[in-house]
Amino acid sequence: MKRVLKIVAIILGVLIVIVIALPLFVDANLFRPRIESELTSALGRQVHVGNLSLSILKGGVTADDISIADDPAFNKAPFVKAKSLNVGVELIPLIVSKALHVTDVSLHGPEIALVRSENGDKWNFSSLGNNSAAAATGSQPATPAAKTTDQPSGTTPGGNPNLSVAKLKVNDGRVTLSRADSSDKPRVYDKVNIEVRNFSFASSFPFQVTANLPSGGSLKLDGTAGPIDPSNAAHTPLQAKASVKQMDLASSGFIDPASGISGIADFDGNVASDGREAKTTGTLKVVKLQVVQKNGSPAGKPVELKYAVSYALAKQSGTITQGDVAMGKAVAHLSGTYDAHGKTTSVNMKLAGTGMPVDDLEAMLPALGVVLPPKSSLKGGTLATNLTIAGPVDKLVTTGTIKLENSALAGFNLGSRLSAISALSGKSAGSNDTSIQNFSSDVHVAPDGTRAENINLTLPAFGVLTGSGTVSPNNALNFKMNANLSGGAVSGVTQMAGLGSKGGGIPFTITGTTSDPKFIPDVKGMAGGMLQQALKGNGTPGATGAQNPLGGLSGMFKKKKKP
Repeated sequence: MKRVLKIVAIILGVLIVIVIALPLFVDANLFRPRIESELTSALGRQVHVGNLSLSILKGGVTADDISIADDPAFNKAPFVKAKSLNVGVELIPLIVSKALHVTDVSLHGPEIALVRSENGDKWNFSSLGNNSAAAATGSQPATPAAKTTDQPSGTTPGGNPNLSVAKLKVNDGRVTLSRADSSDKPRVYDKVNIEVRNFSFASSFPFQVTANLPSGGSLKLDGTAGPIDPSNAAHTPLQAKASVKQMDLASSGFIDPASGISGIADFDGNVASDGREAKTTGTLKVVKLQVVQKNGSPAGKPVELKYAVSYALAKQSGTITQGDVAMGKAVAHLSGTYDAHGKTTSVNMKLAGTGMPVDDLEAMLPALGVVLPPKSSLKGGTLATNLTIAGPVDKLVTTGTIKLENSALAGFNLGSRLSAISALSGKSAGSNDTSIQNFSSDVHVAPDGTRAENINLTLPAFGVLTGSGTVSPNNALNFKMNANLSGGAVSGVTQMAGLGSKGGGIPFTITGTTSDPKFIPDVKGMAGGMLQQALKGNGTPGATGAQNPLGGLSGMFKKKKKP
């Protein structure tokens, strides 16, 4: 037994010596030209590999660094730079016949630059796998001396060699996403890890991707891709499940930054592409949503979007086939098209909703830049909208109608504001809340401000207010209105102007700001209206007081009528 143990120990010792000494007799750098040549041929880009060393224990070859050239139409700097590259190989063929059979490839700490063309139709990785790109960089694909797969003897790879790798990994990468000839700050994705199994240019392969998003958050993709499109790698078919957590909408790159939309979002959904059309479905939940940056502030409640979108890759245009926008029990439906071709995305969409509870929507007003008077809020009732949203996302124009029913502006006493109108003197200030029976208007919202036409506001305590006006980007008000009073609000007018027991129209203007509106009587307009009534024969000769508007008007200034 002791003799057997000694023999085993000697054999193990010899094997250890061989393992340690073998790299001294096999110069891994002999394979560097072949590795560079085959990678250049496979990727269609010039590939440079640093010093190689053979590791028997790891069963592969390690390179100190590696670089892959970019498409010269985009960048002269490398497309990929990595700290180290590990290539797993079959040792017996390597030792016995110096044949290189690759089993796995691992890229450590790479820096990858993804650049989109100025008009958005191409990426710098679109030409990957295209040998014409390799020719443009001055490299020539070489005929490999050793097969990388089970190719028939005597054949050579075509435009995309029949290269397959059992496992391809990217560890701790850093991806920079930018646009050519753009002043926008590049977006950086850290801790990028990619794992591909059974990689081949000619067939589909499973993959997993995880990454940290710009400004926090994480991304995970799990699916299949391939075969690689030889004319445009960006059009390679894929199917994947996507999960995004704590994504900053403003800096992630998933939403055009020109839109000004910001917030923190979670997304779960599916992405599928056949190389011509990409479809995505899922649910996006956003907190602290802000639609308008200037004068806007984050929404007070989460917003949820369930959507389905189809996107034509060549045309760079998409259609929203489902878009259910929900805040609590309030649900609106978004539909339409968008065009991402060019520097700024353009949209043509419709947003429609009926019977939406105001209590749920009230928290959305700050995100839209709507500023209510201090300590006031909308309570109760429902809102209906029918809006068209069109134009480039940085200059959107929204037009349509809005209608509010059976609501109240709590904490705002409209009566006290209207008391500044002399025609309303004698009417008490009323409740601290302003009840709204209904409100409707045609609206036009653009970067230069908001215009409201055909305003019709029914206030049970006062009557009907009609008119039109504008709200500037700084929330300054400029409205010309008319109050058709009813009920108790008529008494003061009757006493001062003799408009009759049925009351009449009181013109006034609204200035100030949305947070501090000013109601100013249009005295000139009032006098003109009374004069028109008199000229139409509404008063009779000798009539006084309430029967004659002119008499009432003169009474306002305490003048006696001539006999």
